[in-house]
Amino acid sequence: FHSPMYFFLSNLSFIDICFTSTTVPKMLVNLQTQSKVITYKDCITQIYFFILFGGLDVFLLTVMAYDRFVAICHPLHYTVIMNPRLCGLLLLVSWIVSALHSLLQSLMVLRLSFCTVLKIPHFFCELNQLVQLACSHTFLNNLVMYFLIVLLGGGSLAGILYSYSKILSSIRGMSSVQGKYNAFSTCASHLSVVSLFYCTSLGVYLSSAATHSSQSSATASVMYTVVTPMLNPLIYSLRN
Repeated sequence: FHSPMYFFLSNLSFIDICFTSTTVPKMLVNLQTQSKVITYKDCITQIYFFILFGGLDVFLLTVMAYDRFVAICHPLHYTVIMNPRLCGLLLLVSWIVSALHSLLQSLMVLRLSFCTVLKIPHFFCELNQLVQLACSHTFLNNLVMYFLIVLLGGGSLAGILYSYSKILSSIRGMSSVQGKYNAFSTCASHLSVVSLFYCTSLGVYLSSAATHSSQSSATASVMYTVVTPMLNPLIYSLRN
């Protein structure tokens, strides 16, 4: 656990537990009691923590991609570059950015007014669904929401793609077949988790945009909110 990879992996496991804990307990209680009611205060709290831990998941996967990039492309300087101070700093920055992003989105929801008792077609308080049900003007909310999704989510994805483009270039330059295999197997677990997370997330929003079915969107969202975090430890455990 002193190596950077296991440091980030332990934090990813903790964040995945917190991420699922924001939605799964309430969902199970609703199924058990057949009551699908949540207060406004609890809904805003759930939105805050869902965005917080979801954002941390994205940032941590990006940091882990950088860690694999340094390990494969600069192996002799790996311990110097990925020192405990830098690892701690990367984790701290991820927490700060995600907390500020989550706080801003929650405050933007608080400024909205709602006419009557709301029925959210989802198994948790999903930000986009809640904004669409508001009676007041939502242009600013939509602008901020999509701008930050593109900036933070797109920026993280670009960082991951850049890291792996450099990794693939470095692997192609290796003369030893065994060396190529070892380098690729080092990234296999992380690449599987990244692919699972981004493919399910994009799949949910693209399918919901195409079908306009809230029920199918809610069912599909279980993939990245519940199934993916549960599979992450299994993927890394099998690899180790």
